[in-house]
Amino acid sequence: MLQVNNVSKTYGIQTILEGVSFIVNRADRVGLVGPNGCGKTTLLRIITGFERPDSGRVNLEQGATIGYLAQGLESSFGATLGEVMRSGIAGWRAAQELVETLADQLSVESPSPDILAAYGEAFERFEALGGYAVEPRSESILAGLELHDIAADTPVQRLSGGQRTRLGLARLLVAEPNLLLLDEPTNHLDIQALEWLEDFLADYRGAALVVSHDRTFLNNTVTRILALNAKTHHIEEYAGDYSDFEMAKALERDKQWMVWKDQQDELARLTTAARYMRGIAQFRKGGKADSGDKFAGGKHGFFAGRSVATVRKAKHIESRIEKLMTEDRVDKPKGTWQMKLDFGEMTRGGQIVVALEEAGHSFGDNVLFRHVNLVLRHGDRVALIGPNGTGKTTLLRAIVGELALSEGSARIGSSVRIGYMPQEHETLDPQATPLSTVQSLAPLADTEARNFLHYFLFEGDEVFTPVKQLSYGERARLILAKLVVSGVNCLVLDEPVNHLDIPSRERFEAALDAFPGTVLVAVHDRAFISRFASALWVVEDGTIRLRLPATSVE
Repeated sequence: MLQVNNVSKTYGIQTILEGVSFIVNRADRVGLVGPNGCGKTTLLRIITGFERPDSGRVNLEQGATIGYLAQGLESSFGATLGEVMRSGIAGWRAAQELVETLADQLSVESPSPDILAAYGEAFERFEALGGYAVEPRSESILAGLELHDIAADTPVQRLSGGQRTRLGLARLLVAEPNLLLLDEPTNHLDIQALEWLEDFLADYRGAALVVSHDRTFLNNTVTRILALNAKTHHIEEYAGDYSDFEMAKALERDKQWMVWKDQQDELARLTTAARYMRGIAQFRKGGKADSGDKFAGGKHGFFAGRSVATVRKAKHIESRIEKLMTEDRVDKPKGTWQMKLDFGEMTRGGQIVVALEEAGHSFGDNVLFRHVNLVLRHGDRVALIGPNGTGKTTLLRAIVGELALSEGSARIGSSVRIGYMPQEHETLDPQATPLSTVQSLAPLADTEARNFLHYFLFEGDEVFTPVKQLSYGERARLILAKLVVSGVNCLVLDEPVNHLDIPSRERFEAALDAFPGTVLVAVHDRAFISRFASALWVVEDGTIRLRLPATSVE
């Protein structure tokens, strides 16, 4: 269905894609993975025709249609939810109205042959656009993505960022294109919506190429992985789901370690041999030896007259060494982590960090939760989960003191210092830079601050980039840096991994394991929850309950 042949793309002197080639067949489910900024979105935009490659071709099967979900919904100001949904099936409404008009004309006793022919053509076009199944399919999709309770005349600008993302996905799915290109479709989806989307893709008749950092979602949906290498800018293809890909990459690293170690051993052996041969040659040219030296013996000795041949052997060995270090060089495998975090030492708070007592909150008549009685203790790792719009962010904001609960209380323990990471990163000054942000919190000289930011992947002049120009992933990393340098002993995190690539998510998980304080995190990443959480706070039935993680979220 789709053939990408030798596609390359550069911006200025920066290479993004080089010689990228792959095929997507009908009904394929393919995952496209790679670090943030490596060119995944650029590749999708080239496939859709929004950008042109510098070289190479993209071939789409004749008659095939593409549905592209960008990371943000782009719609004209003032559009409503209903208008956005209808735009996904352009021409459907007009085709329906024409069919119904012609059907009325057919109801007369003797319709003309022209009317009959026109009705047949109109109905065929209407059916090609989805026919009468479109409206129930649209309602089902809106329900699955938790948008069914929003009125069709609601302006898009009144929707939250998450609702806009889900609306863009709904508009795309209702059109049923032959090929879905999904760029981070799981952002802003709760676990229930994630599972619905997985089921939808399982039954989808077309093909799908999915960019995602959600490991569980990839495991449940794709059967092939395309890994975009940030160093070579090539595509590396792997059969299976994301776990199969991880296993294959681990085997590749193990093999590379073995080959590299073997080469280092060979280089050491050859270097020793070359040094030994040169020493012998030097000795025969006039070096002195004890009379008992087995290599001594004047013109009748074993090495007599062999200095030239010995030098040749040494040079041959040295040529082999040079080739091993250039043409046949095997690079030392790099570590798998892409982000290094060090929370350092911190003061320990009391045993009770947060105590929720009959906590509840509502906005007017809209009750989010009531009668919540939970305790967060020192060292706890708790994941707060539940459908979107049920009050998770509200609870976190109440705990950190940004709003007052309607009912009950959220009591903070003594000596507790909370570090809060909001979902929309609004705690960052858009005019500040990573360097000034860190220095405003700790007395660090420029060199110290730049070394510190290096652990969070801010290198070179990137430390001078204004926050407003940073990507979502870069902003998330900067907030983590703020929390670390502030010396907090309790982390309250609202969707902290939403915009982090998979290696950075895994490093973040490892950092939280090493964090000696308490962590409360609202998150929908099921792999993250399974690896991190020692307990779950689940929003359900108008309250929040404690649940042990024995009940799988995958």
